[in-house]
Amino acid sequence: MEFFELITSVEARQIIEDNISSLQSNSKEKIHITQALDRVTAENVMAPESLPAFTKSVMDGYAVKAEDTFGASEEKPQTLELIGEVRMGIEPTMKLEKGEAVKIPTGGMLPSGADAVVMVEDTLLEEERVQIFKSVSPGQNIVSKGSDIEAGQQLLPRNHQLRPQDIGALAGVGVEEILVYKKTKVGVISTGDELISLGNDLELGQTRDINTYSLGSLIEELGAITVEGKIVEDEFASLKAAIEDLVKKVDFLVISGGSSVGTRDVTYEVLDENGDDGVLIHGVAVKPGKPTIFTMIDDVPVYGLPGHPVSVMVIFKKFVAPYIKKRMGVKNKLNTVKAKFSQNLSSAPGREDYLRVKLEEEETGLVAKPVRGGSSLIMTMVEADGLVKVPLSKEGLVTGEEVEVELL
Repeated sequence: MEFFELITSVEARQIIEDNISSLQSNSKEKIHITQALDRVTAENVMAPESLPAFTKSVMDGYAVKAEDTFGASEEKPQTLELIGEVRMGIEPTMKLEKGEAVKIPTGGMLPSGADAVVMVEDTLLEEERVQIFKSVSPGQNIVSKGSDIEAGQQLLPRNHQLRPQDIGALAGVGVEEILVYKKTKVGVISTGDELISLGNDLELGQTRDINTYSLGSLIEELGAITVEGKIVEDEFASLKAAIEDLVKKVDFLVISGGSSVGTRDVTYEVLDENGDDGVLIHGVAVKPGKPTIFTMIDDVPVYGLPGHPVSVMVIFKKFVAPYIKKRMGVKNKLNTVKAKFSQNLSSAPGREDYLRVKLEEEETGLVAKPVRGGSSLIMTMVEADGLVKVPLSKEGLVTGEEVEVELL
C-alpha cells in the first residue's frame, strides 16, 4: 500500500474487523470476587443459593397469621398472645398457632406458621398480650425466600463486565470465586530519538514521553494491562527488534510516533516488512490521526499511531479500544450526551473530524464549546470533556446544532 492511500473510517474499521473477528480470548482464570471489578465473565454464573435465604421481616413488629388481624381497628383491636421473640441471626424454633404473635426485628426470620408482620407502631404490648390496631394481609411487611434471587437461576451471563452491583449480588449468594477471561495484554512502544522517560533531567531538544503514560492509562481503563511500555529510537533495526520481541508476549501492540512520511518515520517501513500481509492500512481520512497504520504480525493486531498526544488518544479510543473490548467479550458502549454546539465551525469535506469540546450548562441546556489547539497540545485534552464527530459528508457545524458528545 502506498503512503497515505486514504480510506474512510468505515473502511478502516472493516479491515480491522475482518482481521480480528476471531480473536476473542479463550484464556480463563478463577479469581476472588474482591479482584473481579471490570473483569469479564467467561461462563454463565448460576446462583448456588437463594437471596434472601429465608423469608424475613422488613419491619420491626410482630409476626402473625394475617387472618388473626382481620377487622382490627383503633376502636376494636385484635388481641393476640405473645409467645416469644425472634433473635437476629438465629433460626426461630417456635411455631405460630392461631391467636398467637411473635416479636420480630427488621431482617429477622419469619417463624413457622406466620405469614405477615404488623408494624410495631400499630400495636400495644400489655404484659404477655399484644393488641393489634391495624389489619395486615398475607405477605405484608415481609420479603419471601428467593424473592430477589432464586437458587439455580442465571445470575450473570457470559461476556458480562462486572460492576459493583454484580459483585454485591455474587457475595449475596455465597459466590467467592468467579471464572473470568484473563486480562488482554497490550504492548506499548513510543518512538523518537528526542524522547526521555520520567526520572531523567530534561535537556534542550528533548521531549518527555507522554504517550507511554496516556496509552497505559487508557489500556488500564479498559480493564487490560500494559506490557513493557518502552521508548525506542527512530532506527529501523531497533524498532524491528522491539516489535519482534513484544509480539511474542502480547495480544495487541500499539506504537506511537513514526507513522507519517518523514525521513525519520520508520514505523511504516518496519511494519510493512514484518506484517503478515504487509501494511493493511496507512492513512485514514480523519483529523486528528490521519497517518494511522494497521497490520497483523503473527496474528497479533499492530497499530502505528501518530506521535502527537491528542492524535494518540483519539485514535486509540476510536480505532483500538473497541477491538480490545471485543477480544475481552465486552460490548463497545459509548458514554454520550446530547448538547447544542456553541458556534459555526467549518470542516474539510471528505474528512471525519473529532472535535474536542468543553461542556457547559447554560439556561438553554447543555452547550458544547470547541477547545482550540493543535494535536500536539495535551492540555486541549485535559480541558476537554468530550469529543464531537463531524462526519466526512458535512462541511462543519452551525450554532445551536444538536451534537452527540462522547465523554472522555
